[in-house]
Amino acid sequence: MRRPSAARRRKEEAIVTEAERQFAQFGFEGATLESIAAACSISRHNLLYYFPSKEALYQRVLDAVLDQWLAGMQDLAQSDAPQQALRDYIRAKLRYSRTRPSGVKVFAKEIIAGAPRYAQAITERVAPLLQAEVQRFERWADEGRIARVDFTHLMFALWALTQSYAEQEAQFAPLLGRPALTEADYAAAEALICRLVFGALGLPE
Repeated sequence: MRRPSAARRRKEEAIVTEAERQFAQFGFEGATLESIAAACSISRHNLLYYFPSKEALYQRVLDAVLDQWLAGMQDLAQSDAPQQALRDYIRAKLRYSRTRPSGVKVFAKEIIAGAPRYAQAITERVAPLLQAEVQRFERWADEGRIARVDFTHLMFALWALTQSYAEQEAQFAPLLGRPALTEADYAAAEALICRLVFGALGLPE
């Protein structure tokens, strides 16, 4: 199969970036191919040359979000240093919330809606890596390196804590007296989340 040209890949990336922004703002139902195309300075017909439907474009956006999240999960599942692995994972998840908030918001909207268009992908792609992470935690616990807790719910808590900084920035920032969260806010969040998780697992800070 012939690989797409560099120009086509750049155009697809531009469309996906704009679609991610609009799906985050308006949701799947509210965003339109016409508005996405107009923002990319192309026609709706031209956009359909790259993505055959709004559903296909939405799937591509969610796939891109999940790809980046799963890369971090894989790193955690393969690591053999609990404290550093968790710190790196928390930092990466918060960095993603800071640098790509639209991606987090699109995913959150899909989940809140009951994952009507992405439940199968979540089950097929996330579940195996979550199981691998839990098994890694179980091994560390068996070796006496961390305290035993419900490791599945530990990961759920980590996802909720880190992703909330993108999902709820419109609430958090005004409560902190500023228009947007700063890098210092994310650093403070990282320090606190690490402290909470390390404390639960009996790890030194």
